[in-house]
Amino acid sequence: MDKKPVLVSGIKPTGDLHIGNYFGAMRQLVELTKEGKYRPFIFVADYHALNTMQDAEEMRRRTRELVMAYIAVGLDPKEVVLFKQSDVPAHTELCWIFDTITDMPYLARAHAFKAEVDKLTDSMPARRFLSAKLEQLTNIGVGLFNYPMLMAADILLYDAEVVPVGQDQKQHIEIARDTAEKFNRVYKTEVFKLPEAHIMTDVAIVPGIDGRKMSKSYNNVIPLFGSHDDLKKAVMSIVTDSSGDRPENVYRIHRLFRSEVNLDALYDEHRGNYKALKETLIEDLDRYLAPMRAKYEELKENPDIVEEVLKAGKREARAVSEAKMEQVRKAIGVA
Repeated sequence: MDKKPVLVSGIKPTGDLHIGNYFGAMRQLVELTKEGKYRPFIFVADYHALNTMQDAEEMRRRTRELVMAYIAVGLDPKEVVLFKQSDVPAHTELCWIFDTITDMPYLARAHAFKAEVDKLTDSMPARRFLSAKLEQLTNIGVGLFNYPMLMAADILLYDAEVVPVGQDQKQHIEIARDTAEKFNRVYKTEVFKLPEAHIMTDVAIVPGIDGRKMSKSYNNVIPLFGSHDDLKKAVMSIVTDSSGDRPENVYRIHRLFRSEVNLDALYDEHRGNYKALKETLIEDLDRYLAPMRAKYEELKENPDIVEEVLKAGKREARAVSEAKMEQVRKAIGVA
């Protein structure tokens, strides 16, 4: 029996992956799983994705792409339990059980829900949402309101001790801890451990080709698995300010691939020659991403590899989660 502390992380299969995704979270997660200190459970959060995606073929395609991407950037399926959330029924079963001990005002504190309410009700504080007119809330799905309980189930099912998140996601772990404490108190048991957030402090905020944060919604991305031509098209589109000697947007992206000392010498050598600097960035990007791209293409040509990875992950995740649910069912009196 593996006695290492459990690490849990979920990733929604939404959107084409870009270098902002890689430097912002994927690289750090891969490094954490390589340390050998944890027993990692990494899942594709396809049920969470249903809040924004209602296209079956897109869901299947993006799920496969996400699994391929994580393997391509270095996640080792032999060391990680990699699975789909939807393959483990215990996630939604436990979510319902948590629903029954959670009140609505508590869930109304969740950041994503508060932000949505504020948009729809002319900045009315989310804590007053219950008194809002029903028609003002019709665009907010129950899934968006309730997602913290599903997230708590995702984490607590596996006795997670470590959950890697950015600072802005710390609330998710706080809600999971609150839920574990409340369940244990209500049912006079010690079924659930209290997870800890692992704040990824070295997360890079990657600028897009327009200078804003790189995001698919801004259409300002550099694709993670793009061809040399794709990279060239994106880099040559980077917005530059002709008033300076150094193209700052190019430089900020370039810092991800070279040391500042090396980069400063390069930019001094090509002072004012934006085309040469962009061409160098293209080559550095291509050199860095080529091994990941090659692995990704290999997985595309061998779909059985992904299927086998997910089957193995499903078996192990179901075994672990079902053992936990036996404890839960006994605690609540249904078994």
